[in-house]
Amino acid sequence: MNSRSITVLVDNESWITPYAMRLVDGLTERGFDAAFSESIETVRPGWINFMLGCTKLVGEQVLQRNQHNLVVHESHLPQGRGFAPMTWQILEGRNRIPVCLIEAVSAPDAGDIWIEDVIELNGNELCAEWRARQGEKTLEMCLGFVDRYDELVPRQQQGEPSWYPRRGPGDSRLDIDRSLREQFDLLRVVDNERYPAYFEIEGQIYTLQIHKAEG
Repeated sequence: MNSRSITVLVDNESWITPYAMRLVDGLTERGFDAAFSESIETVRPGWINFMLGCTKLVGEQVLQRNQHNLVVHESHLPQGRGFAPMTWQILEGRNRIPVCLIEAVSAPDAGDIWIEDVIELNGNELCAEWRARQGEKTLEMCLGFVDRYDELVPRQQQGEPSWYPRRGPGDSRLDIDRSLREQFDLLRVVDNERYPAYFEIEGQIYTLQIHKAEG
């Protein structure tokens, strides 16, 4: 096993790619043999496999290639396992989002916790803005793992888990009989291109885009 070899895997979440590339650069500057991968099949044997934005479970045959397989998950685990935890918590009205760097295991989001932190929001960030904070925190935690590795001690998750379901297009639907204020957090989490906000009147569907006004 190459103790200096690190893979940064991005699978199916293109928004995180720029941060993954910056992570590779940061690891390379620290003297590691770091490489970017877009496919589980190309994950190299080595020390660490950082799995960023991955929404599929990875089999044991892949996990065994590296000493550590690490995932960033934005919730107070074991509460909030599952899909899109940051989105769901914004919809719950939260502006202080817990985030964990955990060991990936065969069960979803069930591995030991290496680092815990929070993402602080002010409550008016739109999708691109809170994703940027998510990406920066991901970068910080991954680099923190290699920088502080000798002093870190993982801990097991404690308590009963709760689960967030996978989100679909229908989750971006606005209720025309409710106010914009009531639905502002929904407008904050929609993606203008991939899953825009929409509403329906008399059988016709209309989509909306939301941007912050300049000036």
